[in-house]
Amino acid sequence: MEKSKTGPAEILAAAARLFAERGYSNVSIRDVCKEAKTSAPMIYYYFKDKKGLFRAAVSGKITLGQFIDRLRSTVEVPEVRDGVASFVAVYLGSFPVEAFDPGLYLRETAKIDDSSAEKISRQLDQVHRIAISLVKRGVKDGEFRQIDPEKASDCLIGMLNHVVFQKIHFSKSPDVHDLGDFITAFFLKAMQA
Repeated sequence: MEKSKTGPAEILAAAARLFAERGYSNVSIRDVCKEAKTSAPMIYYYFKDKKGLFRAAVSGKITLGQFIDRLRSTVEVPEVRDGVASFVAVYLGSFPVEAFDPGLYLRETAKIDDSSAEKISRQLDQVHRIAISLVKRGVKDGEFRQIDPEKASDCLIGMLNHVVFQKIHFSKSPDVHDLGDFITAFFLKAMQA
């Protein structure tokens, strides 16, 4: 019998595809073996068990770090209005859509894996704090009216998420640039001092 030449990268790619399509509970080691053209002992050698394989497949997918770093840079834009426009452009232009393959987070058919949910929640809280800091700066500089920065940020991110999730979950292909301009103008008009 010929020894498998499939390495950990090929196994992870196959597993990530299957988990994204079917969810954790609907993928077996046997399914991954067939997809990756490898054997179960190879998967156990590299990843210990199905949970280890799942964690490895998800760990590369759920990082929002680069996205968050790009958003952080928008706070440093000299004019707060330009900062908001930059925040919107970065959000819609570089949102890591692949990070939200729902199957990667489903431990059972209707439950998100707790560790994935916790990690994503922490990262999305960072995104929210960046938006809050932009709103606070606008209020402080007198560009924006006195308003609860947290609620204003919720509204901004809600509009952006609507566009992003229409694309992710419903495969809609909106004109992101046009919608970004609209959301920016709408938000700035609503915030006007």
